[in-house]
Amino acid sequence: MFWTTVNTGGTNPRIHLMFNEWWRHAPDDVVRTYVDSLTTDPDLANLVSGEQYAPPVVLDDLRRLPDGSFGRAYCDWLVDNDLNPEIAIDYRRWHLELAAAGELDDMPEPVRHAVVRLFQTHDFQHVVTGYGSCPQGEIAMFAFCLAQIRFPYFAMWVSAIAAHICFLEPELIESMMDAIADGWQLGRSVGNIQAVQWEEMLAEPLPEVRERYGITPTPLARSLAQSMAV
Repeated sequence: MFWTTVNTGGTNPRIHLMFNEWWRHAPDDVVRTYVDSLTTDPDLANLVSGEQYAPPVVLDDLRRLPDGSFGRAYCDWLVDNDLNPEIAIDYRRWHLELAAAGELDDMPEPVRHAVVRLFQTHDFQHVVTGYGSCPQGEIAMFAFCLAQIRFPYFAMWVSAIAAHICFLEPELIESMMDAIADGWQLGRSVGNIQAVQWEEMLAEPLPEVRERYGITPTPLARSLAQSMAV
């Protein structure tokens, strides 16, 4: 599965499949390391319990929020990238179906809860960090998340991208590694936002939300945003 993902590039759904499948082959001590890092951190308690999963936001409600608010910026992100706010429902439904079929029996329950919620908050984090939806922005976002939480899903993205550019697209090595380094450094230097309940602050000004967690979009993030706007 890893090499299939590498051969087709990192921006495809096979990462989700690889993540789900990996647990049945993972060494017990590796699984324990991942689970312990999630369950012993009190800041992640709600993330790994499933209590943070929230109903999807309503696009029309977001449109009514004032310009400059976090929620309005999130609305613009969804519209600009042609995303459905209910995408996380589809992902959660798929996960529950896999679990009911026994496909996730080897995935620890805290990990099951975490991956669904982290999928749901992915686009919120794009807005807060300023990383765009281009390939560099996406891998920077995954590197940012990996820097904040020891979670194999994010590591798989980074490793698959690194292997892909190494073996198939070496002309992308500099740009993609710059993005990985940028996301990693930002993620290590600011407050941990992996268990934030973003839905509670949609009406707040985006600069205030960023300031709360010490986040300022990096020069790379700003340059990628400008290049996409051209």
